[in-house]
Amino acid sequence: MILGDLGADVVKVERPGTGDETRGWGPPFDAEGESAYFLSINRNKKSLVADLTVATDRDLVLRLLDQADVAIDNFLPGSLGRFGIDRDSILETHPSLIWCTISGYGPDNRRPGYDYVTQAECGWMAITGQVDGPPMKVGVALADVIAGKDAAIAILSALVERASGPLSARRRRIEISLADSARAALVNVAQNVLVSGQDAARWGNGHPNLVPYQLFDARDRPFVIAVGSDEQWRACAFALGLDHLANDADLATNAGRIARREQLVAAIAERVGARPARHWMEKLATNGVACGLVNSVAEALSATGASPVTGIPSSVSGSVRLRPPRLGEHTEELTALGWRAFHA
Repeated sequence: MILGDLGADVVKVERPGTGDETRGWGPPFDAEGESAYFLSINRNKKSLVADLTVATDRDLVLRLLDQADVAIDNFLPGSLGRFGIDRDSILETHPSLIWCTISGYGPDNRRPGYDYVTQAECGWMAITGQVDGPPMKVGVALADVIAGKDAAIAILSALVERASGPLSARRRRIEISLADSARAALVNVAQNVLVSGQDAARWGNGHPNLVPYQLFDARDRPFVIAVGSDEQWRACAFALGLDHLANDADLATNAGRIARREQLVAAIAERVGARPARHWMEKLATNGVACGLVNSVAEALSATGASPVTGIPSSVSGSVRLRPPRLGEHTEELTALGWRAFHA
């Protein structure tokens, strides 16, 4: 979808009858019977129904590959070969084609990949949730999302490089896995473990490396304060009327604030609990301190122009050209015209 947002012509090849499994991942469904889940990730694509066990359908897909810049698949290792589609052979005979496979665990592992399992196995759930609570997954299928973005980045990199000259077969063969993307997304948490030799823990709404950088309860609703520098800390303390903490030399550095985390957080919590969140938001914002109300999803979407058909506006300055397709909606024209169906 990201590539489609950026202008790519995208053909989504789906199995007959059911198509993409996410078409059934509801409710909610819209008035045309499409699941909200499917709608969220399938704009700017045309849908082609093809049964790869049928020679004519398989030949159609191969003809489309003849003209394609990029192929993306999410089949388990070995599955495409059983349909008579050999990725390596196709790359040999199509020297400009870039092929990206997105899997759960890489090219040598046939385990199916699902976001929830990935979050569990790759450390995310161990660090998400309340300090004394059970492991918790992230509320969005974020491993899926990050893997998709990684795929888009890798594909665009290969396309840019291809524009300067022929690519090697190795460079044209991209492997993205949910597990690799999820582990890479641990970033500073992973580095904390590598440097300290101590395993990571859950911090609830706090931060392992920064204080104050967490949720606080104002008198009427929760909000977040995010202090990212020593200068911001002094501004924060003065904005909250905690001048004695702002002038405390032991708290002047982040390391000092980490050492006195409990005392500092308790002082802020007591202070902000006395007034409404908007009161503190105004004072903090005036002093250049990052802060934000805890909004519902509906509140977060209210001013974005998000559509119940095409979803949230592109995050990469792309555009919406096509609504998500109905199953097989473009099979006939793609069969007749191939890629010319986009420009006919």
